[in-house]
Amino acid sequence: MEITATTFFIVCPFLFLAGLVDAIGGGGGLISLPAYLIAGLPPHTAVATNKMSSTCGTTLATIRFIKNGLVNFKLAVPSVIAAIIGSSIGAHISMIVPEKIMLYVLIGILPVSAFLVLNKKLFHDNGSDTVTLDKRTYLTATIAALIIGMYDGFYGPGTGTFLIIAFTVFAKLSIKTSNGQAKVINLTTNITSLVIFLINGQVLIPVGIAAAICNMAGGYLGAGMVMKNGAKIVKPSILLVLFLLLLKVLNVY
Repeated sequence: MEITATTFFIVCPFLFLAGLVDAIGGGGGLISLPAYLIAGLPPHTAVATNKMSSTCGTTLATIRFIKNGLVNFKLAVPSVIAAIIGSSIGAHISMIVPEKIMLYVLIGILPVSAFLVLNKKLFHDNGSDTVTLDKRTYLTATIAALIIGMYDGFYGPGTGTFLIIAFTVFAKLSIKTSNGQAKVINLTTNITSLVIFLINGQVLIPVGIAAAICNMAGGYLGAGMVMKNGAKIVKPSILLVLFLLLLKVLNVY
């Protein structure tokens, strides 16, 4: 597709907002992917280009968690292998789905993802900060990385949240520890699918680079905001972008 100044004017502010929201309370992917669709990118290109910006943001977050000692590398190894396999499958499925059907799938999944991400009752912070490397923990990490990795390769928004839910519910880890393990898996799925999309020429690289810079700037600002006050913008921001996407689908503008 032809890249115009309008493409950047729409994508960049939304990606900044996505980074801000993601740093404060999570759910930035529910803003970033619709932003590309609102800007007029075809579904496959939107998913692929979104991977470039999300990979940059997830890389920074993962480094932070590693520095804070919240990543268990013994558990991460089988998770990463499963994530590579799952994400590869998801990305390849994404590219063979017809564009019209892909758009319907994206629009259909978004509100479901939004509900799960915004429903904090699904999070159970009763687990341990210490990772017990038993059969249950390894199975949870591997199965979650494979299945949710397929989802991330195919689509993306909400992946980190779904991984955290899996670790807190099934592996009985605390949200903080679960988040660290989830970041490693999410980074792996992002990089894997991004490489596949790049090889197949699905990524609008200039838009992706600009979006990544804006996304990281938003994340940096969001990380410095007071959580109590900053969290108030998360839900309204996500709902606003989903509403704008609905108007776009209905050809209102």
